[in-house]
Amino acid sequence: MTEITTKGKLVLGLQHVLAMFGATVLVPFLTGLNPSIALLTAGIGTLLFHLCTKGIVPVFLGSSFAFIGAIGLVLKDGGIGAVKGGVIAAGLVYVVMSRLVKIYGVEKIKSYFPPVVVGPTIVVIGLRLSPTALSMAGYSNGHFDGKSLIVSGIVVISMIVISILGKSFFRLVPILISVTLGYIVSIFMGMVDFTPIKEAGWIGLSSEAAHSLFTMPEFTLTSVLAIAPIALVVFIEHIGDITTNGAVVGKDFFANPGISRTLLGDGIATIVAGFLGGPANTTYGENTGVLAVTKVYDPAILRIAACYAICLAFIGKFGVILQTIPSPVMGGISVILFGMIASVGMRTLIEAQLDFSHSRNLIISSLILVFGIGIDNIVVWRTVSLSGLAIAAFVGIILNKIFPENM
Repeated sequence: MTEITTKGKLVLGLQHVLAMFGATVLVPFLTGLNPSIALLTAGIGTLLFHLCTKGIVPVFLGSSFAFIGAIGLVLKDGGIGAVKGGVIAAGLVYVVMSRLVKIYGVEKIKSYFPPVVVGPTIVVIGLRLSPTALSMAGYSNGHFDGKSLIVSGIVVISMIVISILGKSFFRLVPILISVTLGYIVSIFMGMVDFTPIKEAGWIGLSSEAAHSLFTMPEFTLTSVLAIAPIALVVFIEHIGDITTNGAVVGKDFFANPGISRTLLGDGIATIVAGFLGGPANTTYGENTGVLAVTKVYDPAILRIAACYAICLAFIGKFGVILQTIPSPVMGGISVILFGMIASVGMRTLIEAQLDFSHSRNLIISSLILVFGIGIDNIVVWRTVSLSGLAIAAFVGIILNKIFPENM
């Protein structure tokens, strides 16, 4: 591991903030949550994760993309209180999974989430969000708005160009660069209102952030059923992220501190995020990429990045600037990111080398795709409804256990 001075660690901590920043604030933009609160909960969540994992796992926790659709729907129908209740419940699912892993071992739990279930479910997550991405980019009723198309198109093109630059640090922050470029273009096109920035204070949370922070959680059955089950899918993502992080660092984090501790850290961070009004947290591969580039694996640097994120959350004008970013800018980002989510699901199936000449694999994956994409929500009792994503995941888990392997 490369040795580095304290001043160097402070710089590297800032670099980790840049790597996680775009994705962390994108989730609240897409769901309607407050970006300043998302930064606050990401920083606090990261510190709590390090506390739970003996401070030896160099990861950063940021906003999870898997929960975007569910959080957006719950926020629209039930408000921030209902979202808080659902996110807290998701954190509790992580804690329960942590305990189950401790008791039964990780392989037993993973048997309920094989690639034939996880792959199509991830595809569903991405495709269910694709109409939202196109709508934000300016598409409506068969037509694109001219200005919106220009801005979102520039953002998409810039992300593509940055992604093919080769081994460059810019490849770690394509979202940040593309959003900045899109924002500048939007300013010249008269799409940005600077009034809120002028009225905002330098220090402190905005009124919207304060309202989100101090609203009490509401544990409705609808919000819990819509948000909490997604943690079961993200469980596999968590295992993959910790495996990748350990491979980069050269340590076996399954042995020490153990996957049960990393899950517990993720769970506690998500519970705290729920109480504060932030999105569910997850370990970030972007920061693992920074580790791979810099070859500096000191977990203290990630804790420094967490402190930076907390400080940024309380810079009032900074939070308001984020809220003035026009929808087409984030729409351009979302077009690629949501497509990438679906592609990750396809990659999961390819890497597992599943044989789709077997009826078992075909039936399970086809039902997950059709139910997950075709069903919006089903009302099961009065105001209680299940999302198509939750239904698809449950169907896949059950059929995977029922169908014989040689089917």
